[in-house]
Formats: sequence, C-alpha cells, structure tokens
Amino acid sequence: MKTVSIIIPVKEINDYIRESLPYIEALDYDKSKIEVIVLPDFESKIDKKFSFDLKIIPTTHIYPGEKRDMGVKASKGEIIAFIDDDVFPMKQWLKKAVEIFESSSDIAAVGGPAATPDNDSFLQKASGDIYASLLGGGGYRYRYKPEHARFVDDFPSCNLLVRRDVLDKIGGFNTEFWPGEDTVMCLKIVRDHKMKIAYDPDVFVYHHRRNFPDGHIKQVKSYALHRGYFVKKFPETSFRLAYFIPTFFTLYILSFIIPLLFARNLLALWSLPLALYGILLLIDGIKIKDIKLASVVLPGIFVNHIVYGIYFIKGLLSPKLKEEVKHK
Repeated sequence: MKTVSIIIPVKEINDYIRESLPYIEALDYDKSKIEVIVLPDFESKIDKKFSFDLKIIPTTHIYPGEKRDMGVKASKGEIIAFIDDDVFPMKQWLKKAVEIFESSSDIAAVGGPAATPDNDSFLQKASGDIYASLLGGGGYRYRYKPEHARFVDDFPSCNLLVRRDVLDKIGGFNTEFWPGEDTVMCLKIVRDHKMKIAYDPDVFVYHHRRNFPDGHIKQVKSYALHRGYFVKKFPETSFRLAYFIPTFFTLYILSFIIPLLFARNLLALWSLPLALYGILLLIDGIKIKDIKLASVVLPGIFVNHIVYGIYFIKGLLSPKLKEEVKHK
C-alpha cells in the first residue's frame, strides 16, 4: 500500500477544513499510510486528534501553487494528493486512485469529479448546476459530475493526485499563475514527460461552490482571463475550440445591432442560432427538478457565457497577467 500525502492550501483554518478532516479520517485506507499537510497563511492549530499524521505549516500570504510546492517539500508520501480546503472526499477516493496508479507506470496523475454537496446553499447549488449543465460545462462537465473514465491532459488541482517522483522531475507547480497553476503542471506531465493523466468517476470528492452570482462571476472572470492568456502561452492545451465558443456567442449577441438598426428583414434569420440556444437551455432546465433552482440556473448559464466570452478576449489581448508582473 502506497504512502499518501494530502496537501491542502488555505488562507486560514476555517469551517470547511474542519468538515474535510473527518472525511479523510473515514477513508477506506490505512491511516498509518496517510499524512495531511494543511498550509494556512499564519500559525494555526486544530485541536481535534486524528489517526493520520496531521501537519500545519504556516506560509505567509502566497499563491496556492506556492503553498502546494511548500507542502510537497515537507511531505513524505509516494503519492501527493491535492485538494482544496472546501473539498471533502468520499470513502473510496484514495483507494481507487492508488489502484489506478498501480495499474500502469505510465499514469503520472489521477483526478476525478468534484460534485456540489447537498448541504450547499441554494445559490451555491445554482453555481454547481451551471458548471455541470450541458451548456454551462459542455465537454468539461465530467469535472463536476461523474462520467466515464478517460485520459485527459488538463485537470483542476481541487482533486488531483500525482506521483511524487513525477513532481520531483517537473519541479512541482513552480509557476506564478493562479488560477491556472494546475494547467501548467499538467502540461509538463503530458508534453514534457509524455505521461498520462487518468480521470475516473470513482475518484470522487464533493466541492463547495461559490454563491451565484457574486462569487461565481468573480471565479468565471478569473478562469476566462487566464484561459485566454494561456491560448498564447500554452496553446497545446488551451488553443481549443471549446474555450473560444463563449466568445463567439458573445460576439453573436452583440451582432444583433446589425439587423435591429440596419436590416430588420434579417432579424428572424439572425435569431435562429439564439432559438437553438434557447432549446438547449430548456433541455438543461428539464434536468433540474427544482423549478426555483432552474429559474436561476438557466439565466445564469447565459450570464456565465457572456462574462466568460468578454474576459477570455481580455486575456487573449493581455501582454502580461498580474502574476507575471508581480514575480518579475
């Protein structure tokens, strides 16, 4: 049985991390083989005792990728498991991930879905349903709900396990970007070392969402800004049609000024793609059993696309992002 170090970067010890640790305690895995390293900004402590080894390492205020690298340096596990403080794993999470690692030496990393928990608030569930919807999540819905196993080349670090020797080879995250530090690390794995990242639905965690609209929109802005910039910097995994579609949709919506002001006879024809979009929205809505929730999620998907489309363009046109300027 492999030794595992679970790395959790946090700003401070909070209710989410206190929720997560008992779930780690309940994992179907030998606790003597598990260590948990929590990295808050400042000196902190957790009074409750656990059967696994718990280390709390203050870091000062630095980016999550830098915290994770500090955690890796202090760890001793053969497998390094990265989760966020607002994540809690299911019982089979670690056991299944280690089985996948043992199935092939070519597999450098393993990830799985991070679903919205039942105890999230109404507005958090709205955010989660937007991400997990056909239109909102598209081809990346498997990150937010269980889908069939596959190999991927980019995966979020809220639920990502990596071989220790691979991390040593690539130098950890070692990047100034946040978010996007996981994209950079995954690219090093698949491009530079020609190894695989496996996704499996049984490597399952729950991930608390941000409230819609405020927290959700702020997160989408950041994701889109970095992905747009990464199209230029890391085209191998970011120069993909799926990431451009919200921008095309946003430009299409803006283009309605043409038939409205100059060619009203074309308005019906111009509206056909929007009608198709509306049908797809309704299909997503039918899948949501709670009518009240659907009434927030469906317009939320539309807002999600417009915001992403705008900030993707901004990232695409940005000569530098603030992280790069800060680290110069």
